[in-house]
Amino acid sequence: MEGLSLLVLIFIAAPMKHIFHNPALSTLLGPIHGAIFLVFMLNTMSVGIEQNWKFKTTTWKILVACFIPFGTFYIDHKIFKNIQE
Repeated sequence: MEGLSLLVLIFIAAPMKHIFHNPALSTLLGPIHGAIFLVFMLNTMSVGIEQNWKFKTTTWKILVACFIPFGTFYIDHKIFKNIQE
């Protein structure tokens, strides 16, 4: 969900705001994206504790990736794939 809200913000809301001078979608989606981000961060910590992830090898990578645009896609591909196996 975090990735989807980011994609909508970058490819739809931002062009609407800056090219067409219509900030309505950015104004609506910005706080929603922020709330989803905070829930993702808290959920990452909660699941990390519950699943006994080692902070030095897994949890910190996920938390840092949250701050990098499209970082969650990397996490899905590299880290969660290995955890599921």
